[in-house]
Amino acid sequence: MNLKPIVPALVALLLCTGCASRGTQADKPALPQPENTPAKTQGKTAAELVPDRLERNAQGVPVLRVYDTENERIEALSVEDYLPAVLAGEMAGDWPLEALKAQAILARTFVLQFVSQKESMYEGADISTDIKEAQAYDASGVNERIRQAVSETRGIVLNAGGELPYAWFHAHSGGLTARAKEGLDYEKEEPGYTQCVKGMENDEAPAEAASWEAVFTAEEVLAAARDAGGGAIEALTDISIGQRGESGRATTLMISGKEVSAPAFRIAIGSTKMRSCLIESLRLSDGQVVMSGKGYGHGVGMSQWGAYAMAKQGGSAEEIVTHYFAGVTLDQAWQ
Repeated sequence: MNLKPIVPALVALLLCTGCASRGTQADKPALPQPENTPAKTQGKTAAELVPDRLERNAQGVPVLRVYDTENERIEALSVEDYLPAVLAGEMAGDWPLEALKAQAILARTFVLQFVSQKESMYEGADISTDIKEAQAYDASGVNERIRQAVSETRGIVLNAGGELPYAWFHAHSGGLTARAKEGLDYEKEEPGYTQCVKGMENDEAPAEAASWEAVFTAEEVLAAARDAGGGAIEALTDISIGQRGESGRATTLMISGKEVSAPAFRIAIGSTKMRSCLIESLRLSDGQVVMSGKGYGHGVGMSQWGAYAMAKQGGSAEEIVTHYFAGVTLDQAWQ
């Protein structure tokens, strides 16, 4: 999934060690339980959506077989014990509590949806700590605020009319979020819960997340175009934006007369350099491609810096996730 949102003091190229959130919302009550606010979704409840193949611990929480890539072993962890390290890997641990709670709800939804539809690339595991297949994982970054965010959302997932949605998120929307077909080149029918809405980010988002510039050699561009399905292009003669989607993101690029998927091209050429498809400038100069744009990530689902800003303004975790996902409810999968 997504990298942790970047901050000015970069410890690695893109990962952050923290982003000081001034003040706390720790005095906010935990999210209401279903007996107080019954789910309004039709169809299956979240409890019914938990994959049957997962065993339960004594408290009734599903247990995951997690392949730990660092130690090269499978460890049995309940979902609630697995989540803190995921949260620490995906979001800075000193961010506003309600933003962390929103991320926890998405992370919990993600893992259940993953297990219900996919097999881990690691034999015998339900999921792994490998970011190539799942979410980021940083056990060393877990702190009390993260534990509180997981505890106060215990068992809560998104329910999209009786199904677990894809709990997509990204660092910064650049102003507007995208639907799945636009931002991810999603091949299936557009899910009803994706939408194009304001990203809600504020000025506290670092410049590296809000906007970007990148320069690529002709060889890099041609190789990425080939990997993105554009076929073999002998020479780079021109490059331009082909089509744009609802949020303004490029959905296709024209490279030497051939149309290439922009989201696939971004992944192929390096999503840490071409940070989004919300391209503002694209030109061929002295044999190199120079481009600039806004935002960081595919733009679908929740903006992490938008969640940060909404939480700083007093927004709750429920308000945050329902801003980015349409027609979903927060449903209790276990107590």
